[in-house]
Amino acid sequence: MTAPSTALSYAHGTSATPLLGDTVGANLQRAVDAWPDREALVDVPSGRRWTYGQFSSAVDELARGLLARGVAKGDRVGIWAVNCPEWVLVQYATARIGAVMVNINPAYRAHELGYVLRQSGVSVLVASTGHKGTDYRELVRQVAPDCPELRERVFIGEDSWDALVAAGQSVTAGQLEARGAELSCDDPINIQYTSGTTGFPKGATLSHHNILNNGYWVGETVGYSEQDRVCLPVPFYHCFGMVMGNLGITSHGACIVIPAPSFEPAATLRAVQEERCTSLYGVPTMFIAELNLPDFAEYDLSSLRTGIMAGSPCPVEVMKRVVAEMHMAEVSICYGMTETSPVSLQTRRDDDLERRTGTVGRVLPHIEVKVIDPVTGVTLPRGEPGELCTRGYSVMLGYWGEPEKTAEVVDAGRWMHTGDLAVLREDGYAQIVGRIKDMIIRGGENIYPREIEEFLYGHPRIADVQVVGVPHEKYGEEVLACVILRDPADPLTLDELRAYCHDRLAHYKVPSRLRLLDAFPMTVSGKVRKIELREAYRPE
Repeated sequence: MTAPSTALSYAHGTSATPLLGDTVGANLQRAVDAWPDREALVDVPSGRRWTYGQFSSAVDELARGLLARGVAKGDRVGIWAVNCPEWVLVQYATARIGAVMVNINPAYRAHELGYVLRQSGVSVLVASTGHKGTDYRELVRQVAPDCPELRERVFIGEDSWDALVAAGQSVTAGQLEARGAELSCDDPINIQYTSGTTGFPKGATLSHHNILNNGYWVGETVGYSEQDRVCLPVPFYHCFGMVMGNLGITSHGACIVIPAPSFEPAATLRAVQEERCTSLYGVPTMFIAELNLPDFAEYDLSSLRTGIMAGSPCPVEVMKRVVAEMHMAEVSICYGMTETSPVSLQTRRDDDLERRTGTVGRVLPHIEVKVIDPVTGVTLPRGEPGELCTRGYSVMLGYWGEPEKTAEVVDAGRWMHTGDLAVLREDGYAQIVGRIKDMIIRGGENIYPREIEEFLYGHPRIADVQVVGVPHEKYGEEVLACVILRDPADPLTLDELRAYCHDRLAHYKVPSRLRLLDAFPMTVSGKVRKIELREAYRPE
């Protein structure tokens, strides 16, 4: 029998390479100086392209326009738009002048939009005109009277956008440089609202230092260079798109490729094929949708070598197909959260399939992680499940205007408490075993839905599965499996599912309820809303 580990569940990403001390604007200028003629941004839907030199000029033009409209350092500029080149220009232009860009979820309706505009004090709002039948102009009109600090509304593709850019002609390059000289890398630069499951969302406030370094180190870990072209079907409003994507790309002189305004599996694969992308991002549900296209095999994806899968745990079988059929031999799993800019753990390019499918990687350079007992706060021995905490340059400045909420998750030692249950293995790799709030407690037994989901992904008739706990009179909770079938014409019964689990899962982990669904309720960033599954399918 192997002796229990005496090593603690703590790891520190030591590195001889220092952190970047730049602002976002200064870092972009370094890329422009090194690669002025390489492509920086391609928008496939419109066919528009920018080299680094052209991109920098467009960013500065917009930055001068914002200065002309009186945007001061620290003022909040909202961006409420689907993926488009203007979103990226706003990201870098606000950073250039020290404004705080407020990311607004494209799925928000009037109630949520109004809350975010008021809570962050947005003075200038840049927005799409609409998306998927929603008229953004009308929603802005509805909420504007209750947003006293909102003084200007700009709509992409309309005269108001052109007027904002043209206003910059009254501001000199010297005035723009003077503003840049006032900025510190520790200044707040971005507010991202976390999609809370209860109450209103909280605005994670991030600095140049937070997001620039995190994007840079994610890019370093997958080996980006100026030769890479990265397809981004993930939303820019989230860290996945604008930090791991845009900042990870431009800090290495690579190229941002926008396949569509929002995720479309066929448009994504077409963009990879046409632009010869070397890297592709997505949450697992996106990769599943791409792999399940009827004509998937007809796309030429041979240019791919890497990519990032994050946002939620990746099923083993999906990862195997991504590596084998999408040519992404170096695909990386990332783990993180908005409040940590976002990535803390990442798999490495030379990791074997077990680490790439069974873990979320090891700690990134300059970051610390530990696994603690959620009740006592004591660091646990390696191999024992507990709450994952992280500390370092990536931890947010705080929730905007909510110091009490900040103190609930960032302790006195500056450790961010993630709310995730994890195991730190002897080799330093971490496994996420669930959310503290998602853990099912059945008759006193702790059940981690992730383990059951991984097992059920091996069933030949199951395309996707989510496991949740629902109330039970005797046991407190019981296990419900929500399943999307590979072939809806070939239904699966509960008895068949339970027979598949028999003698392969402990009896208390075997689902006692089954729901066959066409789709799961999702957030706009591609995460399954388990709370909705629990509420929708709780016993009568």
